[in-house]
Amino acid sequence: MKKTVNVEKTKKIVAIVAIAIVALILVSGSFYSIREEEQAVVCTFGSPQAVTTPGLHFKIPFIQTVEKVSTTINGFSIGYNSTGAGEEAMMITSDYNFLHVDFYAEYRVTDPVKALYASEDPVEILKNIAQNCIRTTIGSYTVDSVLTTGKNEIQSNIKQMIIDKLEVYDIGIQLVNITIQDAEPPTEEVSMAFKEVETAKQGKETSVNNANKYRNEMIPAAEAEADRIIQEAEADKQERINEANGQVARFNALYEEYINYPEVTKKRMFFEAMEAVLPGLKVIIQSSDGEMTTLLPLENFFDFSFDGSDTVFENGEG
Repeated sequence: MKKTVNVEKTKKIVAIVAIAIVALILVSGSFYSIREEEQAVVCTFGSPQAVTTPGLHFKIPFIQTVEKVSTTINGFSIGYNSTGAGEEAMMITSDYNFLHVDFYAEYRVTDPVKALYASEDPVEILKNIAQNCIRTTIGSYTVDSVLTTGKNEIQSNIKQMIIDKLEVYDIGIQLVNITIQDAEPPTEEVSMAFKEVETAKQGKETSVNNANKYRNEMIPAAEAEADRIIQEAEADKQERINEANGQVARFNALYEEYINYPEVTKKRMFFEAMEAVLPGLKVIIQSSDGEMTTLLPLENFFDFSFDGSDTVFENGEG
């Protein structure tokens, strides 16, 4: 009898423990948490639904399944691996030159449902799209553009091309950025040749910059010299104009004097001309009473007046 009671008690304990274990499993399987950098997909009888709010969430045990997806930015290399540049790094440019070009692509999940169920491996699809866009774009540029000045434009064109294709495929991931890590010729000999070309280009740029610097220094000096010459010419022009105006004024005054006293003016002009031609000439006029008067040089000429006769009057006296 006692043995039967012990068996009953044991069964009850086992049942309670089993129920507790089942309850624990049910409780623990009924909740899940989502971190800030995660999103989840809850699948109910094969119907997925995205859960994007961080925190603790409830699900129906054994009926609903939860799969979490990281939304942080991830990346992968194209053309480069742990052993160096791979075959996918070999590309041909529009001018038929071969190059090793390495890229690094960054992406993130934007739609967890599509990222899990729209394709088997969305990252692999993104790699294939990126390789196709990279080769198409590199093939439309010259080797000089890829190695030097065209990198930013090439990266921008590749990025836009990949984004456009991802919109068509709609696999739930988004390209964040793609950059050229390295671009170099496939052999050392070709690499040295390109370096020499680059050195020559830099030398050309240096010469052009020096020439522009010399031009910028010389142009202000030349402009200043031109301004000086123009100012001198303007001054000479004004001087000649003033001199001409003075000569015109003197001529007009002489003409008015001639109109009033033609004979006196004629003699004055004659004496002035003689003084100019023979500056050392000395003219002496003898009056009717025998007095000698010096007429030239003309220092005292303006003290004389003439009445038309041979007699000279000095200071108004005759």
